[in-house]
Amino acid sequence: MTLENLLNNEEERIRRFPIAKEKIFLGHAAVTALPLCAAEAMAQYAHSSSKDHQEFPEFIETMNDTRRLAADLIGAKASEIAILGPTSLGLSLFANGIDWRAGDEVLCYQDDYPANVYPWVELQRKGVKTKFLEPEESGTITPELVESSIGPATRLVALASCHYLTGYRIDIDTIGKMLRERGILFALDGIQTCGAFPTPVQNVDFMSCDAHKWLLGPMAIGIVYVKQENFEMLRPTLLGAWNVHSPDYITQEKIKFHPTARRYEPGVLNASGIVGFKAALELINEFGMKNISSQLLKLKSHLINKLESLGFSINGPKIGNNASSITTFKPSEGNALAIFDKLTKAGIICSCRKDRSGEQFLRFSPHFYNTETEIDRTIEILTLGTNS
Repeated sequence: MTLENLLNNEEERIRRFPIAKEKIFLGHAAVTALPLCAAEAMAQYAHSSSKDHQEFPEFIETMNDTRRLAADLIGAKASEIAILGPTSLGLSLFANGIDWRAGDEVLCYQDDYPANVYPWVELQRKGVKTKFLEPEESGTITPELVESSIGPATRLVALASCHYLTGYRIDIDTIGKMLRERGILFALDGIQTCGAFPTPVQNVDFMSCDAHKWLLGPMAIGIVYVKQENFEMLRPTLLGAWNVHSPDYITQEKIKFHPTARRYEPGVLNASGIVGFKAALELINEFGMKNISSQLLKLKSHLINKLESLGFSINGPKIGNNASSITTFKPSEGNALAIFDKLTKAGIICSCRKDRSGEQFLRFSPHFYNTETEIDRTIEILTLGTNS
């Protein structure tokens, strides 16, 4: 089925995305509602696991397929993919696995989501300096800003592919190429773009992203990408019988890691999550990333036009290559949290967030299966909420 056909067939849209029957779900930048295919795949796995052990042969094939689908999504090799979540787990593996030297510097953005800040700040205990980017506008991390901020001691730059509050998408390739030319490592938190917009990793050293947002998958499973050339440099910090060579489950005298990114998976994996994740990846493949991205920007344009007509102030890019499906805004009058509560009671799922100063914002994050009709209905409720 094409995306156009889905959006023109309300019965099929609701069948495949059951949340749409009773609610308008605009919260994909937080935690997604599962599509039917993922929920059914997980339920079927659970029932099968009641009749056999949980790691039956079909699951091994599913695991391999999931690696391949995840790799294809970001332009990597299946051998460079570990299937782990949440995002913070992968980011912590990156931060803890490098042999840091006292005086090394990590460049990151203090107002990124905390999961992509704390692992790098913690390195200060090892003598690593954490330097924070200082954009002129919140979340606006440009190649020029990164280039002007790196110094002779900068060893790694850690960024989010898209800012969780403003929805600003960074130029991954331009930043990655610039850092590669300088021999600086590039770690990416990809959770706010994977499944919504292309997230290429050709010029990225490490990337982590859980499935529970734009990838439409379950929680605590996702993609941990490590470029193959970095395997020896990024030492696994979680060890077990799965990633360390243990013939016949017998401990060996020396540690020998699995030759692929499986070296970062220490033991039993989240099998139910992998089954649901595979179904969600197949769903995204069905409609195509190009079509999904185009629909998201179309919905954003429609939404912003409506919001601005009501006098809302948009926080973040509205159009262009840096725009995403995250639209954050604040009312000219009234309390954002009170409006959020009224939207929730009306069955409209979104987010209410604060910036560092304590200012409150509403955040809408529709996905490709949302419709302009849903946006219009949301605006109607929003109008009532601001006028009451």
